[in-house]
Amino acid sequence: MGRGGFGSWTGVIALAGAVTVGAGSAELSATPLTPFRYEAQAQRHCPHDKVVWLDFRKGLYYRKGQKRYGQGFDGSFVCQNEARDSFYRRSLLGLR
Repeated sequence: MGRGGFGSWTGVIALAGAVTVGAGSAELSATPLTPFRYEAQAQRHCPHDKVVWLDFRKGLYYRKGQKRYGQGFDGSFVCQNEARDSFYRRSLLGLR
């Protein structure tokens, strides 16, 4: 089996590595999150979507009219669809 056996095993290992890398990249298909400092910048970025305030530390987003919208140092304005696609949850606190 000498060299022939070793060569076939390296091919199998290389193929397994390629399949693993390909499968891993398919799972990460979230929309890129584009944070903005000002609400108007975010609205220009996504004119057909709502702008929300994303609290990075809590993993929540707040909609306009909620008490914590635009509050805090650990957040940014983003498009609502981008926040949802990046697996952030909406806050139910202060909904009217």
